[in-house]
Amino acid sequence: MDDFISKSVEQTEEFAEEFSKNLNGNEIIAMYGELGAGKTAFARGLAKGFGVEDNVSSPTFAIVNEYNGVYPLYHFDMYRIESWNDLDSIGFFDYIDNGVIIIEWSENIEGALPENVIKVNISKTDNENERIFKIEGI
Repeated sequence: MDDFISKSVEQTEEFAEEFSKNLNGNEIIAMYGELGAGKTAFARGLAKGFGVEDNVSSPTFAIVNEYNGVYPLYHFDMYRIESWNDLDSIGFFDYIDNGVIIIEWSENIEGALPENVIKVNISKTDNENERIFKIEGI
């Protein structure tokens, strides 16, 4: 997939909403990017594409937020996850194959991700609002 350059949070959400049309409801989307890169904005747009009407926010302290739409959406934040035991204790593996999983801070669980994961790398640019999205695996 070609790189996408977003110039605003709104464009990021629109891009993710459009991207959601490529999914069949059983994917794992691993997001990579520094703090403030736009991972949650991407998740909001994806949820909107699935018809989720709830307020989508980062699951920083909850670890996972669940949303119901056209497909079940499980939004994980792996920032505080440090081991396989942590993944087991939050029930991460029980979510696989039960909907779309979107993961913030995927670099913390790289070894636990399946081969067919969709990777979304988000990079900031010199422009405060601009982001570059590189998507692999779709």
